[in-house]
Amino acid sequence: MSKIRVLVVDDSSFNRKVISEILRSSERIDVVGTAFDGEDAIRKILQLNPDVITLDLEMPRMDGFAVLRWLMVNRPLPVLVVSSRESNRSVFKALDLGAVDFVVKPSRTASPQLKLIEEELLSKILSIPQLKFDHIRQRVAQAPLIPTPVALPRAHGERTAEVVAIAASTGGPPAIQQLLTGLSPALVSPIVICQHMPPVFTRLFAERLSTLAHRVVKEAADGEALFPRHAYIAPGGKQLRIATADGRPRAVVSDRLKEDRFAPSANYLFQSVAKVYGSASLAIVLTGMGDDGKEGAVAIAAAGGIVAAESEESAVIFGMPREVIKAGVARHVLDIQGLTDLVNHHGLLDTGTSENG
Repeated sequence: MSKIRVLVVDDSSFNRKVISEILRSSERIDVVGTAFDGEDAIRKILQLNPDVITLDLEMPRMDGFAVLRWLMVNRPLPVLVVSSRESNRSVFKALDLGAVDFVVKPSRTASPQLKLIEEELLSKILSIPQLKFDHIRQRVAQAPLIPTPVALPRAHGERTAEVVAIAASTGGPPAIQQLLTGLSPALVSPIVICQHMPPVFTRLFAERLSTLAHRVVKEAADGEALFPRHAYIAPGGKQLRIATADGRPRAVVSDRLKEDRFAPSANYLFQSVAKVYGSASLAIVLTGMGDDGKEGAVAIAAAGGIVAAESEESAVIFGMPREVIKAGVARHVLDIQGLTDLVNHHGLLDTGTSENG
Protein backbone atom coordinates (compact mmCIF):
# COMPACT_ATOMS: atom_id res chain seq x y z
CA MET A 1 0.00 0.00 0.00
CA SER A 2 1.41 3.38 -1.03
CA LYS A 3 1.90 6.01 1.65
CA ILE A 4 -0.32 9.07 1.98
CA ARG A 5 1.73 12.06 0.84
CA VAL A 6 1.04 15.09 3.06
CA LEU A 7 2.01 18.76 2.79
CA VAL A 8 1.88 20.62 6.14
CA VAL A 9 0.91 24.31 5.86
CA ASP A 10 1.21 26.56 8.93
CA ASP A 11 2.80 29.95 9.54
CA SER A 12 4.35 28.75 12.82
CA SER A 13 7.64 26.88 12.44
CA PHE A 14 6.97 25.15 15.77
CA ASN A 15 3.55 23.94 14.61
CA ARG A 16 4.97 22.73 11.29
CA LYS A 17 7.61 20.75 13.17
CA VAL A 18 5.20 19.15 15.67
CA ILE A 19 2.51 18.32 13.10
CA SER A 20 5.15 16.79 10.82
CA GLU A 21 6.53 14.69 13.69
CA ILE A 22 3.04 13.44 14.55
CA LEU A 23 2.36 12.44 10.96
CA ARG A 24 5.75 10.79 10.48
CA SER A 25 5.01 8.55 13.48
CA SER A 26 2.74 6.55 11.16
CA GLU A 27 4.35 4.20 8.66
CA ARG A 28 1.45 4.90 6.31
CA ILE A 29 2.16 8.66 6.02
CA ASP A 30 4.93 10.48 4.17
CA VAL A 31 5.34 14.18 4.95
CA VAL A 32 6.62 15.41 1.58
CA GLY A 33 7.10 19.03 2.63
CA THR A 34 5.96 22.05 4.65
CA ALA A 35 4.84 25.57 3.73
CA PHE A 36 4.77 28.78 5.80
CA ASP A 37 1.90 30.68 4.09
CA GLY A 38 -0.59 30.40 1.25
CA GLU A 39 1.75 31.48 -1.54
CA ASP A 40 4.41 29.04 -0.37
CA ALA A 41 1.72 26.34 -0.13
CA ILE A 42 0.69 26.78 -3.77
CA ARG A 43 4.33 26.62 -4.90
CA LYS A 44 4.87 23.42 -2.90
CA ILE A 45 1.62 21.86 -4.16
CA LEU A 46 2.71 22.36 -7.77
CA GLN A 47 6.21 21.12 -7.00
CA LEU A 48 5.48 18.15 -4.70
CA ASN A 49 2.00 16.97 -5.80
CA PRO A 50 0.81 15.85 -2.34
CA ASP A 51 -2.26 13.65 -1.73
CA VAL A 52 -3.46 15.70 1.24
CA ILE A 53 -2.82 19.11 2.81
CA THR A 54 -3.07 20.08 6.46
CA LEU A 55 -3.97 23.76 6.36
CA ASP A 56 -3.86 26.56 8.90
CA LEU A 57 -6.46 29.26 8.18
CA GLU A 58 -4.85 32.34 9.69
CA MET A 59 -1.64 33.12 7.80
CA PRO A 60 0.03 36.29 6.47
CA ARG A 61 -0.05 37.38 2.80
CA MET A 62 -2.36 34.59 1.56
CA ASP A 63 -4.58 32.90 4.13
CA GLY A 64 -6.07 29.41 4.14
CA PHE A 65 -9.34 30.49 2.51
CA ALA A 66 -7.50 31.85 -0.51
CA VAL A 67 -5.60 28.57 -0.77
CA LEU A 68 -8.86 26.59 -0.68
CA ARG A 69 -10.42 28.73 -3.40
CA TRP A 70 -7.36 28.30 -5.61
CA LEU A 71 -7.21 24.56 -4.97
CA MET A 72 -10.84 23.82 -5.84
CA VAL A 73 -10.41 25.54 -9.21
CA ASN A 74 -6.85 24.58 -10.15
CA ARG A 75 -5.68 21.48 -8.29
CA PRO A 76 -8.50 19.88 -6.26
CA LEU A 77 -7.30 17.63 -3.46
CA PRO A 78 -8.36 16.84 0.14
CA VAL A 79 -7.64 19.51 2.74
CA LEU A 80 -7.73 18.92 6.49
CA VAL A 81 -7.95 22.21 8.37
CA VAL A 82 -5.73 22.35 11.47
CA SER A 83 -6.58 25.65 13.09
CA SER A 84 -6.90 27.27 16.50
CA ARG A 85 -10.08 27.33 18.58
CA GLU A 86 -10.11 31.11 18.16
CA SER A 87 -10.79 30.50 14.44
CA ASN A 88 -13.78 28.30 15.24
CA ARG A 89 -16.39 30.15 13.18
CA SER A 90 -14.03 30.14 10.21
CA VAL A 91 -13.97 26.35 10.15
CA PHE A 92 -17.48 26.20 8.67
CA LYS A 93 -16.53 28.66 5.95
CA ALA A 94 -13.59 26.38 5.13
CA LEU A 95 -15.93 23.38 4.91
CA ASP A 96 -18.15 25.37 2.54
CA LEU A 97 -15.10 26.02 0.36
CA GLY A 98 -14.24 22.31 0.14
CA ALA A 99 -12.19 21.31 3.20
CA VAL A 100 -12.98 17.72 4.15
CA ASP A 101 -12.73 18.05 7.95
CA PHE A 102 -10.95 19.92 10.72
CA VAL A 103 -8.80 19.40 13.81
CA VAL A 104 -8.65 22.03 16.55
CA LYS A 105 -5.31 23.21 17.91
CA PRO A 106 -5.34 23.53 21.72
CA SER A 107 -3.88 27.03 21.47
CA ARG A 108 -3.39 29.82 18.94
CA THR A 109 0.26 30.20 19.97
CA ALA A 110 3.04 27.65 19.68
CA SER A 111 2.62 25.23 22.57
CA PRO A 112 3.65 21.68 23.56
CA GLN A 113 -0.11 21.06 23.97
CA LEU A 114 -0.23 20.61 20.20
CA LYS A 115 0.77 16.99 20.84
CA LEU A 116 -2.75 16.49 22.29
CA ILE A 117 -4.21 16.37 18.77
CA GLU A 118 -2.02 13.41 17.75
CA GLU A 119 -4.66 10.66 17.82
CA GLU A 120 -7.33 12.73 16.06
CA LEU A 121 -4.93 14.09 13.44
CA LEU A 122 -3.59 10.66 12.54
CA SER A 123 -7.06 9.13 12.42
CA LYS A 124 -8.38 11.77 10.05
CA ILE A 125 -5.37 11.70 7.73
CA LEU A 126 -5.46 7.89 7.61
CA SER A 127 -9.16 7.98 6.66
CA ILE A 128 -8.45 10.04 3.52
CA PRO A 129 -8.10 7.02 1.17
CA GLN A 130 -11.71 6.07 2.02
CA LEU A 131 -12.95 9.57 1.25
CA LYS A 132 -14.79 10.28 -2.01
CA PHE A 133 -13.39 13.71 -2.76
CA ASP A 134 -15.32 14.08 -6.01
CA HIS A 135 -18.50 14.27 -3.94
CA ILE A 136 -17.10 17.28 -2.07
CA ARG A 137 -16.09 18.96 -5.32
CA GLN A 138 -19.57 18.45 -6.78
CA ARG A 139 -21.21 19.82 -3.64
CA VAL A 140 -19.01 22.93 -3.66
CA ALA A 141 -19.63 23.50 -7.38
CA GLN A 142 -23.40 23.05 -7.08
CA ALA A 143 -23.96 24.88 -3.78
CA PRO A 144 -26.72 27.49 -4.19
CA LEU A 145 -26.02 31.01 -2.97
CA ILE A 146 -29.42 31.07 -1.24
CA PRO A 147 -30.86 27.74 0.00
CA THR A 148 -34.28 27.00 -1.46
CA PRO A 149 -36.65 24.73 0.48
CA VAL A 150 -37.99 21.77 -1.43
CA ALA A 151 -41.75 22.00 -2.05
CA LEU A 152 -43.61 19.66 0.26
CA PRO A 153 -44.72 16.63 -1.78
CA ARG A 154 -48.41 15.78 -1.91
CA ALA A 155 -47.72 12.13 -2.64
CA HIS A 156 -49.70 9.38 -0.97
CA GLY A 157 -48.47 7.89 2.29
CA GLU A 158 -48.93 8.46 5.99
CA ARG A 159 -47.16 11.25 7.87
CA THR A 160 -45.88 9.20 10.78
CA ALA A 161 -42.55 10.77 11.78
CA GLU A 162 -43.09 12.55 15.08
CA VAL A 163 -39.32 12.98 15.32
CA VAL A 164 -36.42 12.90 12.86
CA ALA A 165 -33.07 11.66 14.21
CA ILE A 166 -29.91 12.29 12.18
CA ALA A 167 -26.39 10.90 12.63
CA ALA A 168 -23.21 11.99 10.85
CA SER A 169 -19.45 12.22 11.21
CA THR A 170 -16.81 13.07 8.57
CA GLY A 171 -18.44 15.09 5.80
CA GLY A 172 -21.54 15.57 7.92
CA PRO A 173 -21.80 19.36 8.39
CA PRO A 174 -22.38 20.19 4.70
CA ALA A 175 -24.70 17.19 4.32
CA ILE A 176 -26.78 18.23 7.34
CA GLN A 177 -26.85 21.81 6.10
CA GLN A 178 -28.10 20.71 2.69
CA LEU A 179 -30.78 18.50 4.21
CA LEU A 180 -32.09 21.04 6.72
CA THR A 181 -32.18 23.93 4.27
CA GLY A 182 -34.17 21.78 1.84
CA LEU A 183 -36.96 20.99 4.30
CA SER A 184 -40.38 22.55 3.84
CA PRO A 185 -41.23 25.41 6.22
CA ALA A 186 -44.50 23.54 6.85
CA LEU A 187 -42.65 20.58 8.41
CA VAL A 188 -43.05 20.65 12.19
CA SER A 189 -41.50 17.37 13.38
CA PRO A 190 -38.63 18.14 15.81
CA ILE A 191 -35.20 17.04 14.63
CA VAL A 192 -32.41 15.68 16.84
CA ILE A 193 -28.87 15.53 15.46
CA CYS A 194 -25.70 13.72 16.47
CA GLN A 195 -22.74 15.16 14.56
CA HIS A 196 -19.30 14.03 15.77
CA MET A 197 -17.73 17.39 16.59
CA PRO A 198 -15.70 18.92 19.45
CA PRO A 199 -17.21 21.08 22.21
CA VAL A 200 -17.99 24.70 21.27
CA PHE A 201 -18.23 23.82 17.58
CA THR A 202 -21.62 22.14 17.95
CA ARG A 203 -23.07 25.38 19.33
CA LEU A 204 -21.52 27.40 16.51
CA PHE A 205 -22.75 24.85 13.97
CA ALA A 206 -26.27 25.18 15.40
CA GLU A 207 -26.13 28.98 15.22
CA ARG A 208 -24.98 28.79 11.62
CA LEU A 209 -27.76 26.40 10.63
CA SER A 210 -30.37 28.50 12.39
CA THR A 211 -29.58 31.40 10.04
CA LEU A 212 -29.94 29.16 6.98
CA ALA A 213 -32.77 26.74 7.76
CA HIS A 214 -36.47 27.53 8.08
CA ARG A 215 -36.55 26.49 11.72
CA VAL A 216 -34.81 27.14 15.02
CA VAL A 217 -31.57 25.14 15.32
CA LYS A 218 -29.83 25.07 18.69
CA GLU A 219 -27.44 23.06 20.78
CA ALA A 220 -29.56 20.83 23.03
CA ALA A 221 -29.83 21.86 26.69
CA ASP A 222 -30.51 19.44 29.51
CA GLY A 223 -34.19 19.18 30.40
CA GLU A 224 -35.63 21.26 27.58
CA ALA A 225 -38.75 20.07 25.77
CA LEU A 226 -38.66 19.28 22.06
CA PHE A 227 -40.67 21.88 20.18
CA PRO A 228 -42.12 21.81 16.65
CA ARG A 229 -39.96 23.32 13.89
CA HIS A 230 -36.89 23.05 16.13
CA ALA A 231 -33.70 21.08 15.54
CA TYR A 232 -31.44 20.10 18.45
CA ILE A 233 -27.74 19.27 18.05
CA ALA A 234 -26.05 17.06 20.62
CA PRO A 235 -23.35 19.08 22.45
CA GLY A 236 -19.77 18.15 21.60
CA GLY A 237 -18.13 16.01 24.28
CA LYS A 238 -21.53 15.18 25.84
CA GLN A 239 -24.23 12.58 25.37
CA LEU A 240 -27.77 13.42 24.27
CA ARG A 241 -30.77 11.18 24.76
CA ILE A 242 -34.51 11.75 24.70
CA ALA A 243 -36.70 10.88 27.68
CA THR A 244 -40.30 11.57 28.66
CA ALA A 245 -40.84 13.93 31.60
CA ASP A 246 -44.00 15.82 32.58
CA GLY A 247 -45.78 14.05 29.77
CA ARG A 248 -43.60 15.23 26.91
CA PRO A 249 -40.27 14.30 25.28
CA ARG A 250 -37.30 16.23 26.61
CA ALA A 251 -33.57 16.40 25.94
CA VAL A 252 -31.28 14.83 28.54
CA VAL A 253 -27.64 15.92 28.30
CA SER A 254 -25.05 13.99 30.31
CA ASP A 255 -21.28 13.79 30.66
CA ARG A 256 -19.22 11.36 28.65
CA LEU A 257 -18.34 8.11 30.41
CA LYS A 258 -14.90 6.52 30.19
CA GLU A 259 -16.23 3.60 28.16
CA ASP A 260 -17.96 5.81 25.56
CA ARG A 261 -16.31 5.52 22.14
CA PHE A 262 -18.02 8.67 20.88
CA ALA A 263 -19.41 11.74 22.58
CA PRO A 264 -21.90 12.53 21.26
CA SER A 265 -22.91 9.02 20.21
CA ALA A 266 -25.52 8.28 17.55
CA ASN A 267 -26.23 4.89 19.11
CA TYR A 268 -26.97 6.53 22.45
CA LEU A 269 -29.33 9.06 20.86
CA PHE A 270 -31.06 6.63 18.48
CA GLN A 271 -31.71 4.03 21.19
CA SER A 272 -33.45 6.65 23.32
CA VAL A 273 -35.50 7.80 20.33
CA ALA A 274 -36.62 4.20 19.76
CA LYS A 275 -37.82 3.95 23.39
CA VAL A 276 -39.70 7.25 23.41
CA TYR A 277 -41.10 7.45 19.88
CA GLY A 278 -41.10 3.83 18.69
CA SER A 279 -42.81 3.47 15.30
CA ALA A 280 -43.16 7.27 15.06
CA SER A 281 -39.38 7.61 14.52
CA LEU A 282 -37.49 8.41 11.34
CA ALA A 283 -33.72 7.88 11.57
CA ILE A 284 -31.23 9.00 8.94
CA VAL A 285 -27.57 7.94 8.90
CA LEU A 286 -25.34 10.19 6.83
CA THR A 287 -21.67 10.14 5.84
CA GLY A 288 -19.03 9.16 8.38
CA MET A 289 -16.31 6.76 9.48
CA GLY A 290 -16.99 3.65 11.55
CA ASP A 291 -20.27 2.14 12.70
CA ASP A 292 -21.74 4.61 15.21
CA GLY A 293 -25.51 4.61 14.67
CA LYS A 294 -25.81 0.98 13.58
CA GLU A 295 -27.01 -0.39 16.94
CA GLY A 296 -29.35 2.56 17.39
CA ALA A 297 -30.74 2.12 13.88
CA VAL A 298 -31.41 -1.55 14.65
CA ALA A 299 -33.33 -0.46 17.77
CA ILE A 300 -35.43 2.05 15.80
CA ALA A 301 -36.22 -0.52 13.11
CA ALA A 302 -37.18 -3.07 15.78
CA ALA A 303 -39.56 -0.50 17.28
CA GLY A 304 -41.26 -0.09 13.91
CA GLY A 305 -39.60 3.18 12.93
CA ILE A 306 -38.18 4.07 9.53
CA VAL A 307 -34.42 3.93 8.95
CA ALA A 308 -32.74 5.52 5.94
CA ALA A 309 -29.06 5.65 4.94
CA GLU A 310 -27.16 7.98 2.65
CA SER A 311 -26.17 6.27 -0.58
CA GLU A 312 -22.61 5.64 -1.67
CA GLU A 313 -23.31 7.95 -4.61
CA SER A 314 -23.37 11.01 -2.34
CA ALA A 315 -21.68 10.03 0.96
CA VAL A 316 -18.22 11.54 1.41
CA ILE A 317 -17.28 8.51 3.53
CA PHE A 318 -19.60 5.52 3.25
CA GLY A 319 -18.64 3.83 6.54
CA MET A 320 -21.60 4.66 8.81
CA PRO A 321 -24.31 4.28 6.16
CA ARG A 322 -22.77 1.04 4.89
CA GLU A 323 -22.88 -0.52 8.37
CA VAL A 324 -26.58 0.31 8.71
CA ILE A 325 -27.27 -1.16 5.27
CA LYS A 326 -25.27 -4.30 6.10
CA ALA A 327 -27.33 -4.70 9.29
CA GLY A 328 -30.40 -5.01 7.07
CA VAL A 329 -32.40 -2.21 8.68
CA ALA A 330 -32.18 0.56 6.06
CA ARG A 331 -35.62 0.77 4.44
CA HIS A 332 -34.34 3.50 2.13
CA VAL A 333 -30.87 4.19 0.63
CA LEU A 334 -30.89 7.64 -0.95
CA ASP A 335 -28.72 10.61 -1.82
CA ILE A 336 -29.10 13.86 0.17
CA GLN A 337 -31.89 15.17 -2.05
CA GLY A 338 -33.74 11.88 -1.72
CA LEU A 339 -33.34 11.92 2.06
CA THR A 340 -34.66 15.49 2.16
CA ASP A 341 -37.71 14.41 0.16
CA LEU A 342 -38.18 11.45 2.52
CA VAL A 343 -38.31 13.73 5.58
CA ASN A 344 -40.69 16.09 3.79
CA HIS A 345 -42.88 13.11 2.90
CA HIS A 346 -43.04 11.43 6.33
CA GLY A 347 -42.73 14.37 8.70
CA LEU A 348 -45.67 15.97 10.49
CA LEU A 349 -47.18 18.91 8.67
CA ASP A 350 -48.67 22.18 9.86
CA THR A 351 -51.56 22.41 7.44
CA GLY A 352 -51.98 26.12 8.19
CA THR A 353 -48.53 26.92 6.78
CA SER A 354 -47.92 27.71 3.13
CA GLU A 355 -45.65 25.23 1.41
CA ASN A 356 -43.63 28.10 0.02
CA GLY A 357 -43.16 29.70 3.43
